[in-house]
Amino acid sequence: MLNMADGLARLGALAADPVVRTLADAFAAQGFELAVVGGPVRDALLGRPTHDLDFTTNASPDEILAIVKPIATAHWDIGRAFGTIGARVQGEQVEITTYRADSYDGVTRKPTVEFGDTIDGDLVRRDFTVNAMALQVPAVKLVDPTGGVEDLVAGILRTPMDPTVSFGDDPLRMLRAARFSAQLGFAIDDATQDAIADLRETLKIVSPERIQGELIRLMQTDDPVRGIRVLVDTGLIEEFLPEVSALRLEVDEHHHHKDVYEHSLTVLQQAIQLEHARNPGAEPDVALRIAALLHDIGKPRTRKLESGGAVTFHHHDVVGSRMARKRLQSLRFDGGTTDAVARLIELHLRFFGYAEGTWTDSAVRRYVRDAGDLLDRLHILTRADVTTRNRRKAALLAHAYDDIESRIAALREQEELDAIRPELDGNRIQEILGIAPGREVGEAYRFLLEVRLDEGVIGPDAAEQRLRDWWANRG
Repeated sequence: MLNMADGLARLGALAADPVVRTLADAFAAQGFELAVVGGPVRDALLGRPTHDLDFTTNASPDEILAIVKPIATAHWDIGRAFGTIGARVQGEQVEITTYRADSYDGVTRKPTVEFGDTIDGDLVRRDFTVNAMALQVPAVKLVDPTGGVEDLVAGILRTPMDPTVSFGDDPLRMLRAARFSAQLGFAIDDATQDAIADLRETLKIVSPERIQGELIRLMQTDDPVRGIRVLVDTGLIEEFLPEVSALRLEVDEHHHHKDVYEHSLTVLQQAIQLEHARNPGAEPDVALRIAALLHDIGKPRTRKLESGGAVTFHHHDVVGSRMARKRLQSLRFDGGTTDAVARLIELHLRFFGYAEGTWTDSAVRRYVRDAGDLLDRLHILTRADVTTRNRRKAALLAHAYDDIESRIAALREQEELDAIRPELDGNRIQEILGIAPGREVGEAYRFLLEVRLDEGVIGPDAAEQRLRDWWANRG
């Protein structure tokens, strides 16, 4: 619950911040208004850490630049056409924007840039009331023309104007609603949520890169599941990630299986918990979280209803991996993230064979080899994928994974497991066999790699003899 007395005290502390005070004094000296705006004001009231100071002013871009030059160690005007000047003041990066009164054409997200005359006019054009508050400095006056404080107290996300107008102006705001719901733990008011459902198809005018950016920010929150539910319930996710809502498979009275959609959300929550436990203080692992959400997206395509009431999803790991790769590429994700997500999904079932029986050292080596630098993430995903309510089964699976991790650690000490390679390199293979570089060297290398995986370290002399025997028997 927001305590206003504490919140106002924190606003005073924000106004006293050296960077804020330096800029406030500089603008006041030239006769211009200045206010901290948006997220920093919201977060100060909520007692959350503030990041990325943004300011708004009645000064024009040229006037902003003239004011900040003497007090900044660096400045840039890449956003000048939109009224924004960036600067580094006392080591902190800030952005200062002229009051805006933009209009949109309803065809693209690009506004017709119009500068405004008043701070109230600027704030009412923003995305949500809780982000449409400003702290005027140096006067330390809270400006809240749309009831943002009341919505903070109520834990509600609401647009400052009619939501159909707001989302019609900028459809990306619909995605931001889901993200802020997750980030702040707020509910979305009914009219705003209804407008998202009604206008979801307008998201088509938003570029894949911007959709990707909002999806990443959502997945970086501590509770992305809240935002995902908003996206699914409104149907907005159908416009850019329909594989998630497709997880809500119909269950008839004769064939029974777990709710794949709810299972996937639980896996995501558990993966985040394990991520925090194993890597405290680390940045959110977006690739791992996306893999957790999408790990079963191959199930709808591979579902088969068997006689007797059984349901199978054969090869859903491989199918899901391909689907995820295609979807992430369409959203313009970078190659590293796309590869990691697709590979984690492809490998996420591999461990369950271990739980059903004892793996040889060879099988453990291959598991490590196949996972490569994704091994730690695969550990988390596989553990998170256990959502059974059967305590005995869950305990057995947890014990099996403890066991495989301890065996990997033991083999790693003995055999440099993270760098599994044959004991003879390509040059030595050519010397021993008297052959030139080519296909046969590759075949010999792969043979020795299989020996290494099956038997561990046997020493270079034994490896050479095995190579000679293989070459002789090869014909």
